[in-house]
Amino acid sequence: MKNYLQNIFDSENKKFIDAIDEVAIWSAPFGFTLLNTIKMKRGIKALDIGCGTGFPLTELATRLDGASRIYGIDPWDKAVERVKEKISLYEIKNAEVKTGTAENLPFEDGYFDLIVSNNGINNVQDLDKTLSECYRVLKAGGQFVFTFNLPDTFIEFYNIFEETLNDLGLLNEIQKMYGHIFEKRKPIDYMKNIVEQNNFNISEIKEGSFNYRFSDGTSFLYYPMIRFHFLPSWIELLPSQRVEEVFEIIETKLNKAASEKGELIMTVPYACFSCFK
Repeated sequence: MKNYLQNIFDSENKKFIDAIDEVAIWSAPFGFTLLNTIKMKRGIKALDIGCGTGFPLTELATRLDGASRIYGIDPWDKAVERVKEKISLYEIKNAEVKTGTAENLPFEDGYFDLIVSNNGINNVQDLDKTLSECYRVLKAGGQFVFTFNLPDTFIEFYNIFEETLNDLGLLNEIQKMYGHIFEKRKPIDYMKNIVEQNNFNISEIKEGSFNYRFSDGTSFLYYPMIRFHFLPSWIELLPSQRVEEVFEIIETKLNKAASEKGELIMTVPYACFSCFK
């Protein structure tokens, strides 16, 4: 079996956490847009939902004044431990982090002036409940800023994935693929409707895009972020006995596309919502 199909990543291993936290390339483009959308004010209480290993929580904490307080929440225990290490190492006095879920925020009503989520809201189990909780804990007039990647993320890969599944007669798996995309990456109109249904006023929607560039398809499939964050869910869409066959064809097609175009480019479109209560 191809090495990239073997799940070698232990999400509970501290060395693994340290490694993936070394450079937050995936989260940075979203995060810079988010940080440039926030209304920076003195003496506020802020919440970062799905804070992961600490970006943009620690960045925001060090941009806010000492009278402000920022909290982070994430269900990943080892990531929370990593953020605590950073808070201690950087001597950040105005931040703390908790293990928990966005659907059940451990804060009182109207507690926060600002809520942010950098590509985290789209990964919750219950989006409607999460937005309801955000509305509950946000003060009247408070700002809610979140980013998420859009359905056409890695469209170059998904086009080849669908073509391969169709050629192999795996038509049910094509429907599963589209269901997976919708589960993880909501269209802007869908997100707009559900945000407004939860009583937020949307003041601004920014759209952006960035590229991942590779020499070929093999490099793309071996890329650590792909192997950890994307490949497991792609594999789950397939019958176990067809996984190696499907990905061997996909790899060949990706390599051919890269050879024809001189490189392989994967696009990541995203949106940033700025909302107020």
